[in-house]
Amino acid sequence: MATAPTNLPPQALPAAAPPQQPAPVPAAAPAPAHSVSPEALTQPTTLYLYSHSNFFYWWPVWVLGYAFALLTWFNGNRVAIGGVEVLMHPGKSLGVIYSLTIFLVILITNLRLRGMASVVTILTVAFVTLLLAYTDMWGPLVAWLEGVAIFMNMGFYVFFSTLIFGVWVFSVFIYDRMSYYKVTPGQLIHETVIGGGDRSWDARGMVCEKEQADLFRHYVLGLGSGDLIITTSGAKSETLHIPNVLFVGHKIQQIQRLIAMQPDEKPG
Repeated sequence: MATAPTNLPPQALPAAAPPQQPAPVPAAAPAPAHSVSPEALTQPTTLYLYSHSNFFYWWPVWVLGYAFALLTWFNGNRVAIGGVEVLMHPGKSLGVIYSLTIFLVILITNLRLRGMASVVTILTVAFVTLLLAYTDMWGPLVAWLEGVAIFMNMGFYVFFSTLIFGVWVFSVFIYDRMSYYKVTPGQLIHETVIGGGDRSWDARGMVCEKEQADLFRHYVLGLGSGDLIITTSGAKSETLHIPNVLFVGHKIQQIQRLIAMQPDEKPG
């Protein structure tokens, strides 16, 4: 029986498979040297400060006037006065409430009660209330108030509220923005739209204070407004008084953040 030859030449032997090389490992991306949060990138680097006039506090007059006009429209009765039919609400308290609202707004916007004066006023009102309750005078007073009747037709509510609303919008969004302060990193600028006369101050060492001592004006009608007092630094320091700034507490935090930054520094 024939057997296969074992002594074969090297060329006849099958070639050995080359050793497999390990797959290259991808290099990791280098970590950024400084990462900035998305919230920091969205923080503004310019803050505008607007000083509003006292007419801003008249918003309850036109808001309540339009509300009473709607009540009169839905629940009013047609009454002939001077040969003209007008729509009038049958309730006698709407006119009283609207008259008292106008009176209180005029009183608050023209008579400033700061600090101790506002506290004394609140204590006086509380004392008179308790005194009337102790002397049983609330009954006759309520009976007298029930006899007071003030009637206003829907035309008066709409006409008077529209006049107040038009002046309020012009004052808050146009007139009050003709002169404003702009805070940028390291700088405070006062700009005037008409007439020029812009000025600027170095914000380094600047001191900011807020005044919200008038309880009725700043908290009741102003919804968190206040007066902003800025004292500049340097050889010729000045004290800038910016009254009736809306959300003055939040504006103070933004000012402190901006004046602590360098002019070429990004937020964050």
